Amino acid sequence: MIKPALAYLDLIAEAKKKFNIPVSAYSVSGEYAMVKAAANQGWIKEDQITNEILSSIKRAGADFIVTYLAKSGAKIINDNS
Repeated sequence: MIKPALAYLDLIAEAKKKFNIPVSAYSVSGEYAMVKAAANQGWIKEDQITNEILSSIKRAGADFIVTYLAKSGAKIINDNS
């Protein structure tokens, strides 16, 4: 497991290339708090940022993502399908 996920996207990608095992990433509470605080101030659109964060972790190579954004991320995925 690689944490914090956003700060170490490069390490997620490198671990995926180097090791023949599933790679998990943990998007820590500080990343969640950052999204919530910025959304509450009206600086960002929470759904768009959540989608971008989770997509970037997946693109880096994570097979599993542990995140406080799971519930809102699942809603975004369901709404878009």
